[in-house]
Amino acid sequence: MLDTGLKILVVASEVAPFAKTGGLADVAGSLPKALAVQGNDVRVVLPRYRPIGDYTTVTDFPVEVGPRKETCIVRRSHIEAKWFHGTKEVPVYFVDNYHYFDRERLYGYEDDAERFAFFNLSVLPLCEEIGFRPDIVHLNDWQSGFIPLLLRIRARHNPAWNETASVFTIHNLQYQGRFPRHALGLLGLGDEYFTPGGVEFYGDVSFMKAGLLFADVINTVSETYAKEIQTPEFGEGLDGVLRKRSGDLYGIVNGINYHEYDPSSDPRVFKTYNSNDMSGKAENKIALQRELGLTLSHEPLVGMVSRLVDQKGLDILLDAMPEILSKPLQFVLLGSGDERYEKAFRSLTSAYPGKVSVTTGFNGILAQRIYAGSDMFLMPSRFEPCGLGQLIAMRYGSIPVARRTGGIADTVSDYDVSTGTGTGFLFDDYKAEDLVAALDRALERYADRETWIHIVKQAMESDFSWNKSAAMYTEVYMEALSRRGRIERPA
Repeated sequence: MLDTGLKILVVASEVAPFAKTGGLADVAGSLPKALAVQGNDVRVVLPRYRPIGDYTTVTDFPVEVGPRKETCIVRRSHIEAKWFHGTKEVPVYFVDNYHYFDRERLYGYEDDAERFAFFNLSVLPLCEEIGFRPDIVHLNDWQSGFIPLLLRIRARHNPAWNETASVFTIHNLQYQGRFPRHALGLLGLGDEYFTPGGVEFYGDVSFMKAGLLFADVINTVSETYAKEIQTPEFGEGLDGVLRKRSGDLYGIVNGINYHEYDPSSDPRVFKTYNSNDMSGKAENKIALQRELGLTLSHEPLVGMVSRLVDQKGLDILLDAMPEILSKPLQFVLLGSGDERYEKAFRSLTSAYPGKVSVTTGFNGILAQRIYAGSDMFLMPSRFEPCGLGQLIAMRYGSIPVARRTGGIADTVSDYDVSTGTGTGFLFDDYKAEDLVAALDRALERYADRETWIHIVKQAMESDFSWNKSAAMYTEVYMEALSRRGRIERPA
């Protein structure tokens, strides 16, 4: 066992509060804080996209990307971790290059293979430039998938890198970073890696597969999802690779930042409250109804904050909507994504005035007000690696009505009438009628005010802070170090 804290480099393509498109940014912004508070030396690396400002310039160095020679400019900022001694700064380094990253969006460009090849190629030299040799390089999703292989190659020329272990986290296996074969050349890698047993994937190069093959240890963001992705239904074509590496695959449920998501102090909600005094929650509901033009009513307010994509179960939700909206309830949605879903949900507002509110786009303040003002929170997901929505909703006393899959299965317990325990209402089969049945069970309990307050209190007092998850990550890091021969682990 190491006598001191670990030196950890967290590498991600997005990190809150600097750049965000989804839950990856929340995790990459919160986990380093929890690890730092536990006594580790943590640094974070991400690209410097155009909207990111407020940094200092550290150094620069050349990077060969295929036939091109580009300059990596290293910038620096920090994030603050709050703990009982005050605050602790976590250094954040940006990989900057105007040609690749001086753009408004994070992804979705024709040259994404070259952009993230440059990012992968820059991370280890960046460590050498700033004098930081990590014990652990923690990679996240396909955008950093080749770094475990590049680490092994670098160790051949500099044996000191042999002591650095790699951990690769799958946040969503559906997004794999598949590009034409020439992407290997951009990374300076030969065709010997372009095989079915290597990074070739149905004729393409897969950044995700590279991470799965070459990292010392793999994890994903819930125990159930770790099992699900080893099956053809959820494995996205990589279930065979994951089954082969099942002994190296772990599931760790994400946490949420309890300083940011705290109904007793959140400045974004209309009225603060806590599990011992929920009067403020009722005031949030009324204020939200007024803000969104809903009829002032004591009927249950069902909320949803979501990306509008197939994964989120929107097809069965739309099928169920006529029956759902025939019930005594109100529905509010905030989200953006596929145009067909945006159009379909917006059409409900004119069909059900005063009963339905749909806001397309992203609005962080409105999201928090929906969590605080809603009574129930819908998550009919087709699959859900972890899900942060249900964790935030429970923190704010909005009871999940959700499909039992992935991280939802690991974090929401189905309400049991006989014992009075549970924090949500779950369904199993991916069917509109099963979603409606779960909602009906929730509406039945909502009608009994005493029972409902009991359920809300149980949900609000559940602990999904990062403390437990960070401790589990430390165990996974130790396991990875044992693969490098740094420590001995019991059999």
